[in-house]
Amino acid sequence: MAQINKSDDYFNTVLYTGNGSTQSITGVNFQPDWVWLKDRDNATNQMLFDSVRGTGKELHSQNTDSETTQANTLTAFGSDGFSLGSNTDVNNSSQNFVAWNWLASNTTASNTDGSITSTVSANTTSGFSIVKFNTSGQSGTMTCGHGLNAVPKMIIVKPYSVSDSWYTYHVGTGNAQYTQLESSNTSTSNSNTWASTSPTSSVFSMSTNFWGANTNDIIAYCFAEKKGFSKFGSYVGNGSSTDGTFVYTGFSPSFLILKRTTDSIGSWTMYDNKRHTYNPNGEYLLANDSGAAVAFDNVDFLSNGFKLRAGFNNASSSYIYMAFAEQPLVGTNNIPATAR
Repeated sequence: MAQINKSDDYFNTVLYTGNGSTQSITGVNFQPDWVWLKDRDNATNQMLFDSVRGTGKELHSQNTDSETTQANTLTAFGSDGFSLGSNTDVNNSSQNFVAWNWLASNTTASNTDGSITSTVSANTTSGFSIVKFNTSGQSGTMTCGHGLNAVPKMIIVKPYSVSDSWYTYHVGTGNAQYTQLESSNTSTSNSNTWASTSPTSSVFSMSTNFWGANTNDIIAYCFAEKKGFSKFGSYVGNGSSTDGTFVYTGFSPSFLILKRTTDSIGSWTMYDNKRHTYNPNGEYLLANDSGAAVAFDNVDFLSNGFKLRAGFNNASSSYIYMAFAEQPLVGTNNIPATAR
């Protein structure tokens, strides 16, 4: 199995300033297949683009809106980044933006591993794939190939041709629950969402008792865990405001999302190592909200994981997370990233 020697060959965060016209954003280090943009200074849409659906086709993680096509948003995926038009949600003049970028395969292939034929852009090295499919004519349990050759630990699924939720499978909540990316609600029990079946190394399952058999175009972002590069798990808070829970990931995070899943609402809170370069990591954005970035000292990024401070640590509450590495502790890297 191929090892990852540089995390930013597969995932990278870049910061840029809007110019209100057109510009090319570089420094990503690869041609991204999934680009998630947000204006840090203003209340604007979360802007999600992927190469499988195509340029200019935006989705918003903070709501259930169907896909919208706007030609002056993300206009091209480039070899070292992406190009933008004048749309203010992606390029508002003099405003500060963040872009999170993932590499799939820069191409697509037809996948017939499941009962649904899917279109897949998969990177088996980094454990990330983009999957597009249609549910027309399905009955009972549907299966869909994801192309990862490894078991996904997190899958974000959005019917994009209609207004509908971002249904999220996470290994920390299991195959009988879903969590909605656009919502701060706790996880919802429903055995039909994933057909009470955990993903395999080739497919993930859904039930038409939940999804229906109508003609719905669906996009899915699938993540398998890769040692030293990515981690998807859960933890229980200890309630301390001075010595919060420590979560071991095996690397220093470069990107982290946290979500409370039991006993109370909790937003999908996003941190990275580019917007804030020292501990405590004091700037977050909410995937389920259009608001500007907020400064609050919630978490420390450590050399081998993260440690909670004031937030995301309610006593006996359960939380899920997704994390990507600043620098893998595998491959040819002999010097681990240090705490900040």
